[in-house]
Amino acid sequence: MSEESPTLPPPVSSVAVETFGLTRHYGNLTALNQLDLTVNQGDLFGFIGSNGAGKTTTLRILSTFLSPSTGTARVLGHDVVREANQVRRILGYMPDFFGVYKDMEVTEYLDFFAACYRIGAARREQTINDVLELVGLSEKKGSLIGALSRGMQQRIGLARVLVHDPEILLLDEPASGLDPRARIEMMAILQELQRLGKTILISSHILSELQSLCNRVAIIEKGSLIYSGPVQGVQDQFTQKTGYRLRVADNPERALELLHERPEIAEAELEEESDRIRVALADGQTNGGVIASIIVNGDLQLTGLEEVEMDLEDVFLQVTRGETQ
Repeated sequence: MSEESPTLPPPVSSVAVETFGLTRHYGNLTALNQLDLTVNQGDLFGFIGSNGAGKTTTLRILSTFLSPSTGTARVLGHDVVREANQVRRILGYMPDFFGVYKDMEVTEYLDFFAACYRIGAARREQTINDVLELVGLSEKKGSLIGALSRGMQQRIGLARVLVHDPEILLLDEPASGLDPRARIEMMAILQELQRLGKTILISSHILSELQSLCNRVAIIEKGSLIYSGPVQGVQDQFTQKTGYRLRVADNPERALELLHERPEIAEAELEEESDRIRVALADGQTNGGVIASIIVNGDLQLTGLEEVEMDLEDVFLQVTRGETQ
């Protein structure tokens, strides 16, 4: 059962989503631990955390599918437990894995969900046309869902949560499994939805995209909030380590092993589709020469070393340990 504290502040008109001491237990497992989170109206808000950190549990509570063990959550001032029906009318939730009826045509599928929201038959056709235009799939209205690409099916899933014109969208990994072009298209749709006045809370592990997409972010680890605020703020607050990019003549895997063995190195990882290695020095280390020494003393040939600006992904790796309950 949810326990509402008598000292809770009254709802604020500019706040879309807020939680107070939100906690969820699964037996001896604490999935959420006293989470205090605020999302303002109009935000495109990134929710960041490792797998199992508590992101999906938070979204499921906010979408009324799961009750908190203790604490309170409100959506546009409505308590998600005591006023669940009001919350469902103003909120659209797109889970990480959602089922689609692949033998249905696109319009049949959306018409079914529009009817579930009690949208009258006279309005449903225009509503479906509008949401399909918004997600860029007007030409697919007569297609079987099973014949669409994964990216198109993901956009149909987004259209489904838009049919009742919710003010707030909760999107759990909406770009998961999409190819680069489909991810770009999805991000463009989200930016347009924000421009239209929607408040969007999006969880994602594609941090480079959240950095350019979101105006505010929160980082959660082991069910506890580490940071919540502007994107630049998290970089300013936590970027105390110096970042470098290096290249060796051969055997970058051995270079990674050498770096991971040394306490002077906070993080080291091979960049995707590249032979370059990103390195973050530990606290108190400011001289990149220690990296060169590690590589050269390990009998590897260093072919490049440069200081780089730390991005959101680098900061995330610094402030979390990737630990889950």
